[in-house]
Amino acid sequence: MPAFMDAWLARWPERQILIWSALTIGLGFLMVIGSGYADGHPPDARALLPLGVYVLSLTVMHLTLVLARFQGDQILVGTLAFLAGFGLLAQYRMGGIRFDDLARPDLYLLPGGILLMLTLCLALMRGRYERLADWMWIWAGVSLALVAVLLVFGHRYRGAVYGAGLITPTELLKVTVVLFLAAFIERHGKRLGNWGQTAIPRPPLRALLPLALFWILLTGLLLLQRDLGLFVVLSMTLMLMLFVGTGRAGYLILGALLASAAGYLVLEVFSHGQRRVAAWLSPFEDPTGNSWQILQGLSGMYSGGLWGEGFGEGHPEYTPIAQSDFIYAVIGEELGFVGCALLVVFFLIFFSRTLGVADQTRSGFGRLICVGLTSVLAIQSFLNLGGVTKFIPLTGITLPFISHGGSSLITGFISLGLILAISEGSPTRRRHTQSTPKTNRRSSQRTSNNPKGKPSKKSTKKGSGANSSAIVAPAKGCGKKKTTRPG
Repeated sequence: MPAFMDAWLARWPERQILIWSALTIGLGFLMVIGSGYADGHPPDARALLPLGVYVLSLTVMHLTLVLARFQGDQILVGTLAFLAGFGLLAQYRMGGIRFDDLARPDLYLLPGGILLMLTLCLALMRGRYERLADWMWIWAGVSLALVAVLLVFGHRYRGAVYGAGLITPTELLKVTVVLFLAAFIERHGKRLGNWGQTAIPRPPLRALLPLALFWILLTGLLLLQRDLGLFVVLSMTLMLMLFVGTGRAGYLILGALLASAAGYLVLEVFSHGQRRVAAWLSPFEDPTGNSWQILQGLSGMYSGGLWGEGFGEGHPEYTPIAQSDFIYAVIGEELGFVGCALLVVFFLIFFSRTLGVADQTRSGFGRLICVGLTSVLAIQSFLNLGGVTKFIPLTGITLPFISHGGSSLITGFISLGLILAISEGSPTRRRHTQSTPKTNRRSSQRTSNNPKGKPSKKSTKKGSGANSSAIVAPAKGCGKKKTTRPG
């Protein structure tokens, strides 16, 4: 019981954030229900079911971490809880969660994702995640097999290839590819960082050859699937992980050159990529065709103004693909610029905490995993927000934890499970902290057994280690006095 109370008190900051997140999301649900009541829709008790599921999930998550005496990042857990709750609220507002059929998986994606995150975190914490590095080529094979199987058995919809039920198994590439890259770079880091001593540094082609062959195969399969967004995310993540793992900025320069050449070739080959770039550069030339999504999203955000029209007061039905790709535009319409800015701030806090975990861990493999998974989520967020606001062309990438999409949400929770396990600490650091009291106890025992400071028998033996030279022999005339009997 004392151990539980210590763990309970230690996670007080996390508990505070979880309580405030539950109150904020609960207020949002009440706003949406009140807006529906004002429009003539009678309130239904089942409307609070998603909120109940959310609160119960947070409670189970917190109690599990307390019972496991988890010592990982508490701010990261709280920030994730808010983002996931906000995504649940947004999907409820869009009508993505319905109550006519409780067997639909939409209602159970959040608790299922949290359960999967906790399972991975508890199974891999205390340094057990290091065992994943032994499966380096297994992660590479799984990554290639996922894309190949989807190409063979999937079906096309809106230009992309989906599995049964419109799921996207290739979302798992954001984890499996990162695990392969982290293991490969950590194992061959010295060779990959050796660019020679010539006037013009050159990358180590022999060391890069296995990685290059894997990347060529993966790129070819992704381009056959026409998943340009995932190709961009993984390619940028590769360059960042090579830079962090080797310290060579040349990988960033080389990556920028290769990305420019690949982007030009892709735009020349794939017509839908050309249409997206044309819609980005000149949206008003085809306002009812390829530019329809961008213009409707911008129109909704413009109508929201600074404070928005109110949660539940907007018109997301006029925004195409509002539940997934353009959910940020609906948030801008109903919560305004302030709501969008607050959401971005929470994402920045989230990414700063994950990068903080990467900076604090002593494991090179763990650091690369954190950098890779953070890069995937950050690049994905940038591509979504940039495409909706017309900063960059549309890529069809969803917003992590917010957009509708079970595969993307589950992949995000898997990533967080790995990062939380790494944040719990390395076994080296724990062994160091546990050995210190034992050393102090030994020294205190020696002191208590020898209170007058007399040398022990071991220390007076001739040649007894390094301390033998510190024993000084008595000088002449300082020995015992010779006594004689009186005559």
